[in-house]
Amino acid sequence: MIKNIACVNKNVYICFMDIEFEKYKGIHPGIVLDRLLRKEAISKRHFAISIGEYPQTLNAITKGKRRMNIPFSLKAENKLGLPEGTLSLLQTYFEIEQEKKSQIKITPDFNIIRKTIFWDTDIEKIDWLSYQKSVIQRVMEMGNEAEKQEIIRFYNLNILKLN
Repeated sequence: MIKNIACVNKNVYICFMDIEFEKYKGIHPGIVLDRLLRKEAISKRHFAISIGEYPQTLNAITKGKRRMNIPFSLKAENKLGLPEGTLSLLQTYFEIEQEKKSQIKITPDFNIIRKTIFWDTDIEKIDWLSYQKSVIQRVMEMGNEAEKQEIIRFYNLNILKLN
């Protein structure tokens, strides 16, 4: 994954990353580890025991259900001959991607849509994508022209059929 590491001085290292490493950014490191184990035909159970971890822990990590902590990643990297920090770095990139995704909030413009249209729920907590059909129906029935235009813009509707 990382081609070579050059020592600049005692405490500073420069890593020259291989293109292969770049393609794993944002992917859970457990999935990458699972792929490496399968590629080398190494049993997950035997690998977990060989690094002093429970097989259940390794299984949860390789399924992406559990984060890979630093002690685990160091043991796995050492056993597989990977450069130190490779899996930890992948975990960090994965967490950065997850944070980016969680910060994306997709909502229509609340300066145009009146909260009274959604009197029975907190407008800030509506899942606008999952309840698209209900939202469109409600705004088309109770909204003014500006609100209808905002919903058409938000959902990118070209033609809206009204009943």
